[in-house]
Amino acid sequence: MKNILKALFSAAVLTLGIIPAVAFPDVADDYWAAPQINLLSEQGVIVGYPDGNFKPDDNVTRAEFAAMSIRALGQEHTKVAQPVNFTDVTEEHWAYNDIQKALYFDLISCDKDGDTFRPEDSVSRAETVSIAVNALTTETISVAKAKEVLERQYIDANTIPEWFIIPAGKAEILGMVVVAPTAKQAALEAERPATRAEVAAILFKMMEQAKLNPNAKLAEAMRKKTGEGIVLDEATVQGSVGTIPAGTVVPIKLTTYISSQTSDGGALYTASVPQNYVTKEKFILIREGAALKGQLLDVRPGKYFVRNGVLVLKNTLITTENDQTAAFYAIGSIRKDRNWWMKFVRWAFKGESLEVPAEGTVYMELLQPIRVDLTNGWIYE
Repeated sequence: MKNILKALFSAAVLTLGIIPAVAFPDVADDYWAAPQINLLSEQGVIVGYPDGNFKPDDNVTRAEFAAMSIRALGQEHTKVAQPVNFTDVTEEHWAYNDIQKALYFDLISCDKDGDTFRPEDSVSRAETVSIAVNALTTETISVAKAKEVLERQYIDANTIPEWFIIPAGKAEILGMVVVAPTAKQAALEAERPATRAEVAAILFKMMEQAKLNPNAKLAEAMRKKTGEGIVLDEATVQGSVGTIPAGTVVPIKLTTYISSQTSDGGALYTASVPQNYVTKEKFILIREGAALKGQLLDVRPGKYFVRNGVLVLKNTLITTENDQTAAFYAIGSIRKDRNWWMKFVRWAFKGESLEVPAEGTVYMELLQPIRVDLTNGWIYE
């Protein structure tokens, strides 16, 4: 329901011009970029300052814009296998991973290992537009065509940097150039630092266009991944999110031997997902090999004429292919399959022992739902 409301809200902003509730005290409800600022704030793409204000006229650094762009495109959980080294952005920098992702998705470019990124410089209007266009698959246009469409609208079209001519022309054709309606004359102002309000507006336009025509790498990242595996019939799909409901029974593969006769209650165990867990549509929920951890919740040895063995496991954590460790609460009891006669014998005489060998399978019932991003396997918590 929440996702549906968000979609309706976004459509209202685009088509009817409805202004959402103000998220920041310094962004008036009739401010030209209020819809974009508030919507992106709600989605966690942009944030305000500790004092609660947004400061729409402040500038944005190149590192901040890289991070905002990755979040706007929903790729904050993407892993980059081969990072590029900038001399001025070390692994300790807060935006290191986001800058690497911006490189991977071709939003920005780097000619060679060791180039500088200038993370603390203000991002220019030209840079914001170029990054937004780079996120898309666009038609090829000539410099002459780009100049033609720009000269119709902008008083400074003949003075912008050469490298920006084609990106600006593409942006104009797509309706992505941001000019505040309060401006006296329409100008590109390519080299002027972009304000936070302008950044919000261009990110909003990029998000909308990327839903329709993402570039090749983004298109692959945004595709729901499919494969074979153990079908969880109860799992549901809404958009790009799959949900495994509480009560679903899933098999896990233990990595160590456990027994009602020799194991101790409270002992930890490790296990793994034996095959992909998939939906009926074959969308991958959790990939084979994901690591599981839990403990033996209840262990009692079988004793003749006293009781049969008891062996209960409770799983608590899962570590996925994304190196994400998330909650995965499930419980399972070990039982032996018997015909009716052996069930009677075991009930009457008791003393049955229980065990699971290394590589053995245990069936676990989920105690809470698991929500997964089907494009990248990220578990929502």
